Amino acid sequence: MFGFGMPELIIILVLVLIIFGAGKLPQIGDALGKGIRNFRKSTLERDEIDITPKDEENKDNKEDGS
Repeated sequence: MFGFGMPELIIILVLVLIIFGAGKLPQIGDALGKGIRNFRKSTLERDEIDITPKDEENKDNKEDGS
């Protein structure tokens, strides 16, 4: 789609090394991995707070005793 081949990826890696330095790369990779892991976890887990509205008709019927 974008035409990223091996030469383009090597150029990007070299630029990242120049900008951030070799010492920061493990920290950047760790933070990126944690972010991706948290995103996947949040999309797969059920919400902690249930915000679905209650069915008002069933509630009214139970109060009337019918």
